[in-house]
Amino acid sequence: MAGRAWPVAAGVLLGAIVALLAFAPASWIAGMLERGTGGRLLLADARGTVWAGSAVPVLTGGPGSRDASALPGRLEWSVGLDGAALEVRLRHDCCITGTQALRIEPGIGRWRITLPGGGVLRGQWPASWLEGLGTPWNTVQPGGVLRLESGGFGVESAAGRWRLTGGADLVVEGARSRLAPLPTLGSYRLRLRGDDASGGIALELSSAQGPLLLAGRGRLGGGRLQFRGEARAAEGAELALGNLLNIIGRRQGALAVIAIG
Repeated sequence: MAGRAWPVAAGVLLGAIVALLAFAPASWIAGMLERGTGGRLLLADARGTVWAGSAVPVLTGGPGSRDASALPGRLEWSVGLDGAALEVRLRHDCCITGTQALRIEPGIGRWRITLPGGGVLRGQWPASWLEGLGTPWNTVQPGGVLRLESGGFGVESAAGRWRLTGGADLVVEGARSRLAPLPTLGSYRLRLRGDDASGGIALELSSAQGPLLLAGRGRLGGGRLQFRGEARAAEGAELALGNLLNIIGRRQGALAVIAIG
């Protein structure tokens, strides 16, 4: 009898594991995201399961912070298998263009996330959402729209190193701040491209238009961000942008020098 009991017990255990995975609550994903971002990105009021659920995206300043900012509506997701990879499909009426699919390929000591090609505009978010992160965003109180544009990219992490294939642009349109008595500061583009020489991510910041002019270059790799740039006011806007320039970087005459890392 004991010999016959083992197959039965193993079957019951396997069935329990399958059932647990099939009906794992959406709060599991919310918990993993919260731990992975140091409590700065939350999925509040998570409903459904790991495989099909929804939640409200919230930015916070981290544990103990009183700052928090939520996006309108609910982010919806569904997860399926695509060979040995997971396909995550995201939809958010306020902020994501259509339905965006991400392919996640896990591995031993590595993982890769791919956003397939097809389309350019992937989503747009109110810049005011960043206030939830606390200082300095709650002081600057940014306005305008953040847009993510990409023809497709892949991000791979292996042995603590990042590698980007393809690229993406983060565009800020109609930027504003309470620190500047101007209706708009301008529009800007931050380009992210794979750096074949170093294996990291190359950054390039440029101004499309506006009284506040920004420019700079940098690199993200090896867990470090390095960036050098400058900010200056267009002719006639020096007085109105003085306070903001003092916050952006170290003043050198009319310029504010930006140095990170």
